[in-house]
Amino acid sequence: MKISYKWLGELIELTETPEEIGTLLTATGLEVENIEEVESIRGGLKGVVVGEVLTCEKHPEADRLKITTVDTGLPEPLHIVCGAANVAAGQKVVVATVGAVLYPTGSEDAIVLKKSKIRGALSEGMICAEDELGLGTSHDGILVLDTDLPNGTPAADYFGISSDYLIEIGLTPNRADAASHFGVARDLKAVLDREIKLPSVAEFKVTDQSLTFGVSVENAEACPRYTGLTISGITVAESPEWLKQKLQTIGIRSINNVVDVTNYVCHELGQPLHAFDAAKVDGNQVIVKTVEAGTKFTTLDDLERTLSDQDLMICNATSPMCIGGVFGGADSGVSNTTTAIFLESAYFSPVWVRRTAQRFTLKTDSSFRFERGTDPNMPLFALKRAALLIQEVAGGQVTSEVTDIYPTPIQDFSINISYRNIDRLIGKSLGAEKIEQILTGLDIKLEEKTDAGFVAIVPPYRVDVQREADVIEEILRIYGFGQVELSESLSSDYLSDFPVNDPEKLKMRVSELLAANGFYEMINNSLTKPDYAALLGEQAEQSTVKILNYLSEDLSVMRQSLVFSGLEVIEHNINRRQRDLKLFEFGKTYNLINEKYSEKERLAVFLSGNTQEESWIAKSKESAFHDLAAVVSQVLAAMKIRSTEKQEADGTIFQYGLTLSINKKPVVTFGLLKSAITKKASVKAPVLYADFDWEYMLKQYDSAVQYREVPKFPEVRRDLSLVVDKKVTFEELRQVAFKTERQLLRSVNVFDVYEGVNLEGRKSYSISFILQDDQQTLTDKVIDKTMSRLIANYERELNAIIRK
Repeated sequence: MKISYKWLGELIELTETPEEIGTLLTATGLEVENIEEVESIRGGLKGVVVGEVLTCEKHPEADRLKITTVDTGLPEPLHIVCGAANVAAGQKVVVATVGAVLYPTGSEDAIVLKKSKIRGALSEGMICAEDELGLGTSHDGILVLDTDLPNGTPAADYFGISSDYLIEIGLTPNRADAASHFGVARDLKAVLDREIKLPSVAEFKVTDQSLTFGVSVENAEACPRYTGLTISGITVAESPEWLKQKLQTIGIRSINNVVDVTNYVCHELGQPLHAFDAAKVDGNQVIVKTVEAGTKFTTLDDLERTLSDQDLMICNATSPMCIGGVFGGADSGVSNTTTAIFLESAYFSPVWVRRTAQRFTLKTDSSFRFERGTDPNMPLFALKRAALLIQEVAGGQVTSEVTDIYPTPIQDFSINISYRNIDRLIGKSLGAEKIEQILTGLDIKLEEKTDAGFVAIVPPYRVDVQREADVIEEILRIYGFGQVELSESLSSDYLSDFPVNDPEKLKMRVSELLAANGFYEMINNSLTKPDYAALLGEQAEQSTVKILNYLSEDLSVMRQSLVFSGLEVIEHNINRRQRDLKLFEFGKTYNLINEKYSEKERLAVFLSGNTQEESWIAKSKESAFHDLAAVVSQVLAAMKIRSTEKQEADGTIFQYGLTLSINKKPVVTFGLLKSAITKKASVKAPVLYADFDWEYMLKQYDSAVQYREVPKFPEVRRDLSLVVDKKVTFEELRQVAFKTERQLLRSVNVFDVYEGVNLEGRKSYSISFILQDDQQTLTDKVIDKTMSRLIANYERELNAIIRK
């Protein structure tokens, strides 16, 4: 946001330099990024003076050149060679002296005047033409002045050239209240304890009611307040110099006197306005409403846009004229033939304006302010201020009563404040008097004051101050962070309640676990290629979230899985001869399902290459499925997730793998990625991938410590070898075991698997069982009985053959 130092000084007395003001604003949270001197004529004509030609003689060596002597107020006249045909003795002229820097019209390069010899004659400066000074485009001859100013008078004084300072503020989204010179002045008022001098509107009056419009608001949700009036008898022309210069200082191009006034008031008070050509308002009706979806509308940039039924429009009796709070229409704006206008000043809903601005990718000065939240109490004052300025620069009279439709006034925010919390969060006791002084300076009233606290009444333009912590932050930023002394021991405090299970702490726990196992964390872009979605299945392709204003086709959709961004990182590293990779990422995925957007956080783990480097003591070992399974088990254990259901992974992206679930909801799916998936990211090496539903894992985490007494009685191990069908998995064997014996069985483990020619269509498992009783020592009778039941169930349910 750009602020003029001189303009700001018209609203509040400034005795400080621009640099000092920049320091004060930065300290209050309005970070000043740059301060730059701005001149109405580039260079400010420094070193250029008014002079008088004393003599003018023909150059002996050139027919078109003349040798002159010029009085510039110095003890001795300057010798200047001039090529202008109209130069003559006795003229008052503009002289650029040696060392002056000129910026000619149409040139970006500067000219630095030097003493020189031209055809053998000494030249100690230059008598200037209009274009050489940057004042215009004429080069017909030198400028001849009609003035009695003494010789040596700076040319800047003669031409009325002014300079100003441009203060650029990096405005954060929450500080919509400071998006104007008045808004910045309010912060300085609180810091410097000075009064603001707002322009008066006391002279506003309605001359007659010869041009009245019917105004109605059909959508009060989108437009809570709408004001307007008509001005007749205006003359649309070029703006006066003072208005053009102020707009030019903050980088706004002058259009005409009426439009320039609306821009001026917008940047002065933070209230956008719009002027309609009254002759183009059909039926003398102004209707604020939505229109039928699919309606075509041409905006000021001559682009035809298709409206939705969620776009608020300012309409006349027959058609739309303007997109409310965003952009004007091509057919209803002010032109050189306009003689009467309808002037609008309104408060539009930030939600409605933001939605429309994003739909059309339109970012205007108006939408910038409305979508962040303007002051609902400002439209009427700004309307009268703009009407007076238009009458000043374009003539005319107000020819209608002021329309002010405001059925449900927006109330101030009421917030309970405790002195204890103020002292606790700031880290210093400021005292009730100082606190009241700061808040009063910020237009925040104090009511129901007691020794313990008060009720803060916050004006509605401070959309970012709605909680106790926000008010305390306001006190601290005006008091000054630098004025709070550091104590011997540093500590912090807060008002918020924190969950028992802190998601960030749990994320850090898992991150440290993975890092300890040799994994590197990735942070990838959430934008990705649209053709990845087709590889994730038909449903994924249909639920893609597309970017409206994407910068490239490769970054035009939001990712629906972390797999492809991870594969791109793997491809990047492999191309740089880093083939043994262990990577993980916490990231979000995005979907559009039934016209509703969803955002979910997931954890992705990747393994590729070798898990063990080659050395003299061991051979290199390629990453295997069970290496990834071990990592998955560690992550689940860290999150206290132990009892899970297992099933084969869906074959959409996995060649093989497992899905672990709780209550039939998947927690993690992991396995070997299909070659078609890896090749899409130009990865030729095998890649193992685990996809965790991090949000679901957080819900399953229980911070309560679970423990049981250390068993007093010994455990017993029994082994069993059995031959089963090749399709039978160890998981099925484990489930049968625990279904058979729930009390004594502690664990089941497979320690050998054999498949051979002599076991066609079958395989052999060697399994160990750990049995234990917490109440007594197990006897051989109990152990044998348990093992007999296990054998019987294996034979009956899985058709197993027990190897004796």
